[in-house]
This record gives sequence, C-alpha cells and structure tokens, in this order.
Amino acid sequence: MGSALFDLTGEVAMVTGASRGLGQAMALALAREGADVVVTSRTASALRDVCGAIELLGRRAIPVELDVRELESITTATATALGEVGHIDVLLNNAGCNARGPALDVSWEDWNLVVDTNLRGAFFVSQAVAPSMIDRGRGRIVNIGSLTSIFGFAGLGPYTASRGGIRQLTMSLADEWATHGITVNCIAPGWFHTAQNDTLFRDEAWVDSVRRRIPIGRTGDPDDLSGAVVFFASDASAYVTGQTLLVDGGFATGSMRATPLAP
Repeated sequence: MGSALFDLTGEVAMVTGASRGLGQAMALALAREGADVVVTSRTASALRDVCGAIELLGRRAIPVELDVRELESITTATATALGEVGHIDVLLNNAGCNARGPALDVSWEDWNLVVDTNLRGAFFVSQAVAPSMIDRGRGRIVNIGSLTSIFGFAGLGPYTASRGGIRQLTMSLADEWATHGITVNCIAPGWFHTAQNDTLFRDEAWVDSVRRRIPIGRTGDPDDLSGAVVFFASDASAYVTGQTLLVDGGFATGSMRATPLAP
C-alpha cells in the first residue's frame, strides 16, 4: 500500500465556495494530488486567484458561477461544469455562511439565509451532481460541517441547525447511494480563522482562551484540512462512508474545555 491510494490523477473535483479561505485551501489540496478542479463562487471574478494557483500546480481550473441558494443556478452550474469536463468524480460541498445572535433576535431572513446556504444548498448540489456519478458507478461526496455538527453553542441557532443537519444528511445519502459506488462523508473543522469569524480572531484574549482548550495547543491552519479532504476524495477511503471526521486539534475531547464563544 502506498501513495497511489491517495492519487487523484485524471479525476475531476467540484468545490463549492472555493474563492477563499478553507474552500480555496481544499481545492488546492485536491489539485496537488492530481485532480482538475471545478471551482465555484457566486461571482466568477472572485475565482481568479484560486484558478491561478491551481494552474500553477499544472492542473486545469474551471471557474463556474454558482449560488447554492438558487435551484436554477445549481442546475445551470452543474450542466456548465459537466459540459466542460464531462464528469465529476469528487464533490466538495463547502459553500456556507453564518449569522450570529441571540435566538430571540433571529429573523426569518437570517434563518433562511443560513439554512438555505449550508444545508439545502448542499443537498441540491449533491442531487444535481449525483446522476453523473451513478452513471459511472463511482463518486465521492464530501460535505463540510463544523464542531456544531455535534455541539450546540449559544448564539448560533440557525448555524448549528444547518451543520447538525449536514451530519444527518451525510448519513442518509451515504446509505442511499452506496449501491451506486458513491461514498458520502463529512469533515467537521474545529477553530480555523476564516472570513466568517474574523471579528472573533481579532480579539487576542479570546484566541488565547480557545488555544488553551485545544489539546494540540493552536487553532487550525487551512492546510490542516488537506489530509482529510484528500482521504475522503480518494480510494484510501473506499470502505468509509457516512462518517463525520472532526479536524479540531482535539477540542472535542473535552479536556481543559470550558465553553468559549461560538465559531
């Protein structure tokens, strides 16, 4: 057994929400292992940097506009991607957003924005891509959750509902599509500095309190997700499906843990 298990040469991955942050880092991780990558964002111009970085790795980058909150956009983007590359071997459902606030202050619009993006979007993008995988008898779907897929944090009602739903959706689709050679798994990142939580990470006292609750002693770097996403995208995980993998530096062990502010 060797590195061939993780080799993605000749494969095509589609990554939603790939213009920045963790999505961009995971798209590059897939490209480094040989995959061509369809990268999506609500605006094509936002994809210039990630496309350039993928091409520097010698892989093909295909930018596609996609708003996961709109069914027509999902349908059009999937057709565009398949028209360009012919098939999709790996789907990474990464597009997401958040809206923090006390439960009593959550508006109807807040709820719809977060749940429609994080949960409904992941389902309908998977639904759009899966037929091409079913036709070929093989596919890898990787959903992005978070610590809130298994923990509840105050001030994050819509977000925790959507991320908990992602975990359950992962198991449901894994059960349904396994007979077609499709595996469906979930990566649940811990504390990573992203655009969504930038305000929190500007508070050094808060960052220090979080670090002290992570056994490894630091918050995550984007590249810390590379191994997990390549594992789930490759033949190395051929007998793994329906699982949620926490990439959190040990935060979920509970050692040293007192409840910090939500991610």
